[in-house]
Amino acid sequence: MLFTIQVNNKKIKAEKGETILSALNRNGIKIPTLCRMKDFTPTGACRMCVVEVEGRERLVTACSQPVEEWMKIKTHSPRVITARKTIVELLLSNHPDDCLYCVRNLNCELQRLSEELSIRERRIRGRKVKQRLDQSSPAITRELSKCILCGRCVRVCEEVITANSLDFIKKGKATHVGAAMDKDFNFSSCIHCGQCVLVCPTGALHEKHNITEVQDYLNRHDVVKVIQYSPLVTIGIAEELGLRYNKDADKVLNAILRRIGFDKVFATGTGTDVCITELTAQLSEKIENGNPAPIYISACPAWVKYAEQFSPALIPFLSPVKSPQQITGVLVKTLVADQLKVKPEEIFSVSATPCMAMKFEARRDGMMRKGISDVDTVLTVRELVRLIRLYGIDTSNIEQEQADEPLAGRSSSALLAEISGGLTEAVLRLYHFQKTRKDADKQMFKKLRTGGQFREAVIKIDKAEINVAVVDGLTGLEKLKAAIAAGRNYDMVEVMTCQGGCVHGAGLPFSSTKDEIRNRSKLVYGADDTEAINLPCKSPAIINLYEKLLKENSEISDRKIFYTHFEKRNVLL
Repeated sequence: MLFTIQVNNKKIKAEKGETILSALNRNGIKIPTLCRMKDFTPTGACRMCVVEVEGRERLVTACSQPVEEWMKIKTHSPRVITARKTIVELLLSNHPDDCLYCVRNLNCELQRLSEELSIRERRIRGRKVKQRLDQSSPAITRELSKCILCGRCVRVCEEVITANSLDFIKKGKATHVGAAMDKDFNFSSCIHCGQCVLVCPTGALHEKHNITEVQDYLNRHDVVKVIQYSPLVTIGIAEELGLRYNKDADKVLNAILRRIGFDKVFATGTGTDVCITELTAQLSEKIENGNPAPIYISACPAWVKYAEQFSPALIPFLSPVKSPQQITGVLVKTLVADQLKVKPEEIFSVSATPCMAMKFEARRDGMMRKGISDVDTVLTVRELVRLIRLYGIDTSNIEQEQADEPLAGRSSSALLAEISGGLTEAVLRLYHFQKTRKDADKQMFKKLRTGGQFREAVIKIDKAEINVAVVDGLTGLEKLKAAIAAGRNYDMVEVMTCQGGCVHGAGLPFSSTKDEIRNRSKLVYGADDTEAINLPCKSPAIINLYEKLLKENSEISDRKIFYTHFEKRNVLL
């Protein structure tokens, strides 16, 4: 039901049941918010969205107040502007004055609001929050003094990720956000997905920076500097630098990385193709042997940690195949080291990824051989962009270069695996080709590409009917459990912690709106439709790896290096 309300002396249409904020935004009227997140139940905690309603003594929060037919609203009256300005001044009263050194400088919502409200002096002085820098997590740094208690991180962790790692602690002026029992992150149930970092409006939460370590090694001549980057990194780099993404974007990035100082540049997509190949072999063996046990794909490190902590009963069903990053990393420390005639410890291996949990994964016990890590350090897309800018690379005027052999190529399936449901589709497409020697009709996987937290499909390939399920975001686990409790049996289950998959990874540019995430997915699907090599078995890099290189190297010929193990984790809740 539509009716008319008056806003700033002009009439606009509003819909019964919607909030004032929704009606205003739909009619092109913008007002500031801090605690609000789209698709979440509004709390009105920050009070930034207050408006003046005729007949009401107090200002009302637009995000939580439903519209009513009689309303006459003023969104930017002197009283409203003064209230908003005072709120920001109160937040700034005890906020650190280190904007020039802050990781969110020029990309901070509190800073932007201060600019919009023309706050040029400190009229209110408060007692500064005691500096508390928590760097115990391998992926996330927490700076308590920069927290403005908006509660976004708490809500995302509780309602979307369901890890419940963060909450409000203490009362009154001592209130702050922290992990269980106010301990450091390494004691908590945090799964390092980084979604809290994406929604934090200030620099209170940010990725743990490894740029300094990379710079130190780039200046050394006694090690071979190697970098790998996942297929989605190029899309993120193009977004951040304002470049157009196309089929040659990878070649441009290769040249950029070599100019920075890396000796070898490899494609993580090769490791993704290996991961798809090994998962397909595991699925094929399961079907041939009639094994009823499901295979839970373990390529998402945040999901793996979640399973180890909260669902240890699933650990025996987790696929032991390593993630693409770790597969590429171990090939660098074995195969590439052998080709270069250097020891594994003489290679400094860097991974660039859209996923913050990969920083944690690189430090897992099962991700090293003889005490040497498969991957030495991990950079997010944002960190890599800072590195590119730091070295003054002119990205608009650079010649294209190929990645280095033997990890230089990938199939379009490797890029598809970055989307929720994409890795399952890639495995089934390869299985179909192995059984029929024909490419699968993509319409077979239409159900896997639809939206929703939980998707399932029955795919008929040759004589087999393969039941698969895709959990898109950890809230979908409840629907999976309900389906299993109702008697459904699955052959393969894919779980992605970040909704949408790696296209919503916490290491990508901060402005990850739904439209931007959707556009990244469209680029992935578009590349899958147009690229010539659509399956790992058609990739020259994979053919060379399996038919020649693995056989020639006795240390890795049994392919055990592609596998790891998982175990139950006990954490403070």
